[in-house]
Amino acid sequence: MLRRSFLGTALMAAALASLSPTPAAADDWKSDVNVIRFGVLSGENEKDRVQRYSAFEAYLEENLGVPVEIYTASSYDGVIQALAADQIEFAFLGSSAYAAAWTETNGGVEPLVSRQEDDGSTGYYSVVAVRCDSPYKSIEDLQGKTLAFADPDSTSGYAVPYFNLLKQGYNPETYFGATPFSGSHETGVLGVVNGQFDAAATYITNEISGVPQRMVEKGMIKAGEACWIWTSPEITSGPFTARKNLPGELKSTMKQLLLEVPQKNPEAFAKMTGNPKQVGWIEVDHERYAWIVEMREEIRKIRRNRGS
Repeated sequence: MLRRSFLGTALMAAALASLSPTPAAADDWKSDVNVIRFGVLSGENEKDRVQRYSAFEAYLEENLGVPVEIYTASSYDGVIQALAADQIEFAFLGSSAYAAAWTETNGGVEPLVSRQEDDGSTGYYSVVAVRCDSPYKSIEDLQGKTLAFADPDSTSGYAVPYFNLLKQGYNPETYFGATPFSGSHETGVLGVVNGQFDAAATYITNEISGVPQRMVEKGMIKAGEACWIWTSPEITSGPFTARKNLPGELKSTMKQLLLEVPQKNPEAFAKMTGNPKQVGWIEVDHERYAWIVEMREEIRKIRRNRGS
């Protein structure tokens, strides 16, 4: 009886061990990946991007036990192409940039987590910003004027405003006098404030968090200089994305570190998000972003048919 009980216990322990990877097994990925690189999109200038994510970089190095590097590029496509070429392992992407990466890699990327606000929401909004002291109070006032988009792979800075304005009867190709790409959200808003553009597409999360608000905090513009006159429907927040061909243990470890950073390192979390309303992350999958892939394809067809 004692022997049978001991045998049963041993078998159960062995079964549990087979289901839960040992620390050695969990670290097997380190033999193939000796440095972790994560990309950050060009929503703001490079210096501020690196500075904002430096504490998170240190948090990852401490917990992963390998060197971690921040990867920046001058355009969204630079980060997307780096993922496609296996030059970086992970990236913080917007919804449209994720969709672009998914298409570019034939489904070779996967979303791990996305943002969650303190009210439970997991989205944000595209807005059209103008100078507060300008005569532009609605989209109608911008007919024949210059509306700057941020980047061709930006969700809130291009895909969503382009698509929704088109559906509302304001064909960006013909309604506005010009629709240049500014290169980044901050450059677009700064161009509006300095008179280079009449309006610019950017994003806000809520009334106290977003690109214009962050620029005020950084001293790039003054409070009351940039206002928004159009707001999109809610956009699904973009994901922290992994290359699908990475070791499963590395992806699951990275996901766990993202989910735990608000508690384990609140300072790094607050600094990299720059959003006092964000309280953490939620796990996500590709289905959450399938509609963005479809929207991008529809925009591509529209532009191709118009010869743009």
